[in-house]
Amino acid sequence: MALFETRPITVSIARSAAEVYAFAHKPESFPKWAAGLGAGLTPDGDRWIAHGPDGDVQVRFSPENAYGVLDHWVTLADGTEISIPLRVVANGDGAEVTLTLFRAPGMDEATFERDQGMVAKDLAKLKALLES
Repeated sequence: MALFETRPITVSIARSAAEVYAFAHKPESFPKWAAGLGAGLTPDGDRWIAHGPDGDVQVRFSPENAYGVLDHWVTLADGTEISIPLRVVANGDGAEVTLTLFRAPGMDEATFERDQGMVAKDLAKLKALLES
C-alpha cells in the first residue's frame, strides 16, 4: 500500500462557512484566488480548462454539496491526475479552509516546500477577498 506524505494547509476566515463555500465552490471564482489555475477557466463539458504558464490542464470540481467539500482534480497534459482535497468547515461564527497537499512520487523537498508556500499564499488571498 502506497501512502503519500501530506501537509494540511489551513486558513481561518472571519466569514461564515456558508458564505465562504457559496463563493469558493464556483469554478469561476477559483482563478480569483488560486494562482495555480492560471489566468482563467473555460468550461468544457463536465470539466474546465485552466490556462496556465505551463500550458492548459483539465480540471474537474466536486459537485455542489452541503458538506463544504471543494475537492478538485487536475489532469496534466501527460494524463497525470492530481487530487486536491479542499474543505470549508465552521469555526465558531467563521470558517476554516483546509487544503491537503500531497507530495507526488519523486518530488524533492524544495519543490514540496515551494508548493506549500504557494497554497498558503492562495488561501491567504481567499481570506483577503472574503474579509474585505
